[in-house]
Amino acid sequence: MKNILNRLINHEVLDKEEAKQILVNISNGEYNQSQIAAFLTVYMMRSIKISELEGFRDALLELCVAVDLSEYNPIDLCGTGGDGKDTFNISTLSSFVTAGAGIKVTKHGNYGVSSKCGSSNVMEHLGIKFSNDKDFLRKSIDETGICVLHAPLFHPAMKNVAPIRRELAVKTFFNMLGPMVNPAFPTNQMVGVFNLELARMYGYLYQNGNKNFTILHALDGYDEISLTGKTKTITRHTEAMLAPEDFGIVAHAQSDIVGGDSVEASANIFMNILNGKGTQQQNNVVCANAGMAIATVEGLTPIEGFEKAKDSLLGGKGLEVLKKVQAIS
Repeated sequence: MKNILNRLINHEVLDKEEAKQILVNISNGEYNQSQIAAFLTVYMMRSIKISELEGFRDALLELCVAVDLSEYNPIDLCGTGGDGKDTFNISTLSSFVTAGAGIKVTKHGNYGVSSKCGSSNVMEHLGIKFSNDKDFLRKSIDETGICVLHAPLFHPAMKNVAPIRRELAVKTFFNMLGPMVNPAFPTNQMVGVFNLELARMYGYLYQNGNKNFTILHALDGYDEISLTGKTKTITRHTEAMLAPEDFGIVAHAQSDIVGGDSVEASANIFMNILNGKGTQQQNNVVCANAGMAIATVEGLTPIEGFEKAKDSLLGGKGLEVLKKVQAIS
């Protein structure tokens, strides 16, 4: 590791195979915590390169506990986090609304690291069981339309990194990797990223695969459609700017979509929205993201997806999905 750190400090770039091997070595416990922390810190000081991101991704996918749910043609709705915005759990809510609209979802998530309340925090608080048992996951997606993939259960390679990430409590390159390493290898993905540079890198890497994807970055910094301004979108075939008007609504303020200051408060917001008691702005932002996921799978326009998502949320279908998931937990 000393040699690697010296090279990185001298602004050298790792090739794909080197990057992959380093993550394999981390998973095998070959480096101590100080070395791993220093390695993570380098990438806070300079941008990660495509060869490095690709190598890290390939290592985690190779080492993960894979689960084959391809027959369901599922989608994952996932953000990198790390945007510093502390919104409520938009992508998780959107996942339940998407499932309520009849699209199968394999929701990959984790506890919050750089945010107050991650996807797994709120779902655990609501009594949802985390499991990597393939029969249970199949039963979940069969009966409810969604299965929850809690990252630590599928990425044993991360056990040496998780405590360091928690202690650092800032975004690291593992934020960038999270959406790329869903252990169900979903064919469809809607992924939000925290800056435009990363959106381009994702676009490049996903173009070389077989995913049907939509990458999102709100120009005012959000890793999702925030409806506070325009959002850059990248798909396999197009790049575009998405405005609130494309969903038939007007822009709103950033203060309209802030989250709770604790897991309990975040869970209360989550349940209020699913119960149809959310503000119009909260409902709109959930339906815009769920609508884009639906549009990604079904080949619809954003506003067509948005209308389907509204029907799912306001018709109580997303809530029904959650209740079913709680019941089988």
